[in-house]
Amino acid sequence: MSPLDRSLAIGPLGLSVGQLLLLLSIVVALIVGGLIGRRRNVSVGDGIFNAVFFGVIGARLVFIVQYGEIYDTFWSWLDIRDRGFEPLAGLVVALVYLVWRLWRQPRERRPLGIAVISGALTWSLTAGALALMVSQGASIPPTPLTTLENDEVTLPTMLSEADRPMVVNLWASWCPPCRREMPVFEQAQQERDDVTFVFVNQGENLSTVNAFLQQESLALDNVYLDRNNALGHEVGAMAMPTTLYYNADGTLIDTHFGELSRATLNRSLERFSP
Repeated sequence: MSPLDRSLAIGPLGLSVGQLLLLLSIVVALIVGGLIGRRRNVSVGDGIFNAVFFGVIGARLVFIVQYGEIYDTFWSWLDIRDRGFEPLAGLVVALVYLVWRLWRQPRERRPLGIAVISGALTWSLTAGALALMVSQGASIPPTPLTTLENDEVTLPTMLSEADRPMVVNLWASWCPPCRREMPVFEQAQQERDDVTFVFVNQGENLSTVNAFLQQESLALDNVYLDRNNALGHEVGAMAMPTTLYYNADGTLIDTHFGELSRATLNRSLERFSP
C-alpha cells in the first residue's frame, strides 16, 4: 500500500496519510498568506478556502459525469463519503479560480500567490517524498486467517487457486461505514464471477460476525476472521473500512480508504480490465 493510502485512527475519526498532508498543506497556505497579507492589510483566507471549495466541487462533478448513472438518486450524488472525485479535474478548477482571482484582485497577487506556492511546496515535499517510497508491486500478504468454519486460510493460496483478481475488504460490525457498504459488495459478488471478493473482519469473534451477517441478512462468501488485526497492520490500515485490489498475480493495484459506493467500486474494478 502506498504510504499516502495508509490510514490512522484518531479516536472515532479515520484519516488517510494523504488526507492529513492535504490538510497540512492548506493550513500552511493559510498561515503564510495570513502573515504576508497582514503586512499589506489584505486577507487571502477566503481566496484559499474558495479555491479548495471549487476544486472539491469540480472534482465531484467530473466524477458524477462519468459515473452518475450508477447512483440510485440525485441526493446520492451529494454524498461525498464515497470519495468519488477526479483529483486532476479538481486541481484544474482550483487553478482556474486562482488565476481569475489574482487577475481581479491585484492587491492579493503577492500574498495569495506566495500562500499557494507555500501550500504546494508543503504537499510536494511531504506527499511527494512519501510517494517515492511507495512499494510498487506490493504482494498480497500471507497472513493466516480463519474461516467461519474455524479452518485456516491465506489470501495467496486463495488467489492461486482462483487465478483471478481479488478484492479484499477490511471491516468490523461496529463500523457504520462498513455496515453501509456491505450491500454494495454483496451485489458485486453476485454479479462479478471474474473477481474474488474477500471480507476480512478485524478483531471480532465468530459469534459477533455470524450475528451481524444474520441480522443484516447478508449472503456473503469468503468471510474470514482476523482476530488480532494482523492483516490490517501488515497493509497499514489502522482505520476501517479499507478495500484493497489485487490483480491475478497478487500485485496491489489500487486502494480505497473509507466507505465506497457502487460508483467508486466500479471505478476501481475497471483497473482489472486488460
